[in-house]
Amino acid sequence: MVAVACDVGHRFSKPRRELIHLVTGHGVEGDAHAGPHVGHRYLARRNPRSPNLRQVHLIPIELFGDLANSCHYISPGDLGENITTSGLQLERLPLGTLLRLGPFAAVELTGLRTPCVLLDRFQTGLKKRLLNKGPPYKCGVMGIVRAGGPLRAGDKIWVFLPDGNQARLPPL
Repeated sequence: MVAVACDVGHRFSKPRRELIHLVTGHGVEGDAHAGPHVGHRYLARRNPRSPNLRQVHLIPIELFGDLANSCHYISPGDLGENITTSGLQLERLPLGTLLRLGPFAAVELTGLRTPCVLLDRFQTGLKKRLLNKGPPYKCGVMGIVRAGGPLRAGDKIWVFLPDGNQARLPPL
């Protein structure tokens, strides 16, 4: 893990933290998107009682290097992610992949983050860069917390693929 971040407010970027706590079935303790029901403002307006499949947002740091090549300079937390990873092609992992994070926590991948108009408000032209080649989107992945625990930059991540038919991550 390269960095961890959370924010109590519904702001686009999240400040980096030394430590965050994942809570089983809830998300990141103290984060605006945590909870058993959808916390994303747009999605909550449409169906506030739908299950929260977006409890945790993860992005690979390698994406930031790709974006820098087109003059989009991004740092961990800037795109609203809770966890910045290194060495994992997150968007290519199948639905139901379990990530063991640090000594205790685990997150099950539920889908791809869908790029929205707020990306262009953050940096003009960024949304288009995240919609191009590769997986349908290059904006990170979403997951639900299956086991809670503390996380900090430098913690290790282990990947456990689901058994059987491995479906692609759907857009969320």
